[in-house]
Amino acid sequence: MSKKVVIIGSLDTKEAEFRYVDSILKKSGISTIIMNTGIYETTFEADISNKEVAAAGGVTLNELQRKNDRGLAVATMAEGASSFIQKLVNEQKVAGIFGMGGTAGTTVAATAMKKSPIGIPKLIISTVASGNTRPYIGEKDIMMMFSVVDIAGINSLSAQILKNGANALAGMVKGADIEVDVIKKPMIATTMFGVTTPCVTKARKELEAKGYDVLVFHATGTGGDAMEALIQDGYIEGVADITTTEFADQLVGGVFSAGAQRLESAAMMKIPQVVSVGALDMVNFGPRDTIPEQFKERLFYQHNPTTTLMRTTVEENIQIGEIIAQKINQAPQSSVVVFPKGGVSLLDREGQPFEGTQQRESLYNSLKKNLNPDVRFIEVEEDINDPIVADLIVEQLLQLLKKEVKA
Repeated sequence: MSKKVVIIGSLDTKEAEFRYVDSILKKSGISTIIMNTGIYETTFEADISNKEVAAAGGVTLNELQRKNDRGLAVATMAEGASSFIQKLVNEQKVAGIFGMGGTAGTTVAATAMKKSPIGIPKLIISTVASGNTRPYIGEKDIMMMFSVVDIAGINSLSAQILKNGANALAGMVKGADIEVDVIKKPMIATTMFGVTTPCVTKARKELEAKGYDVLVFHATGTGGDAMEALIQDGYIEGVADITTTEFADQLVGGVFSAGAQRLESAAMMKIPQVVSVGALDMVNFGPRDTIPEQFKERLFYQHNPTTTLMRTTVEENIQIGEIIAQKINQAPQSSVVVFPKGGVSLLDREGQPFEGTQQRESLYNSLKKNLNPDVRFIEVEEDINDPIVADLIVEQLLQLLKKEVKA
């Protein structure tokens, strides 16, 4: 095998652990490249030395040692490791990537892994894998495995955990040679929540019948981020952005924000997009007792024990309309907006907990007022999950896909 697994690790503190993983991979027939991201010297000579990694990060190893600043060291080695991974990927030498550690080791490995494309196996054994992993994983297919105990020495428990992680990565690397009979089709991206599932499911089936692969992203912040990243990486040919709920969380402070760059990639890549207002009736929080005090008097719906939904207000819908319009205006010729006046989710319909005529009207008026006149704005009386809406979204997207919208 010409490609190798890159092992990223601080050998000054975890030499035995990384050499143990290296031995397991080699027993499985996997060739490796060991990259030392530690600051201090070791007796083991890595394939890529810490001096080289530090230099690639823009700071000499001597300077890092002299300053003894942990934050600077982590940032520098993360940058240097990322540079090497990008180079090795470009040279088609990477079969997989392995890392392990606490917050620092996880940060360095994860930062570097993000420079490799989706599909290359990536695994981190980490002490923080059972917590909030979004800062490490982002929108990439990084697998994180909980170390259970700190990564500090080889004992009967840690040896088994590290062996399992190494074998898991070895299996993924070996499995890359397995031929899968999948017909490559042009890809359409769409966004979904449980409360917009009927609309997205119907649209997906119609687009698949037309010969497209449809990638459905759960609009939970990371889902929106992942979609934006794949658009920028050139995987996606069209977007049915049905569920733009992440803007409500971004504005109000919910847990499912996708950040300020949401809804910009299609415009940047000049690909067609049909945008709707799915689930903009709600802001997402965790369990009821985690809701900030200033929202205690708002209207809530307990979606499940770990997710509490809060109804958006008239004022918030006005602001959301302004934000979405500003995003769509970046590509008026390749964008269509579909607005279902009968409701934006399963909860925002007549007789349902979030029924809100005034909120919908404020969102509608704000969008219409702020959209570029060149953006096609289509309104229907039905709610978003009525079959008519899915049919309309598909029809508009297929029309856009026929046009030459790329520069």
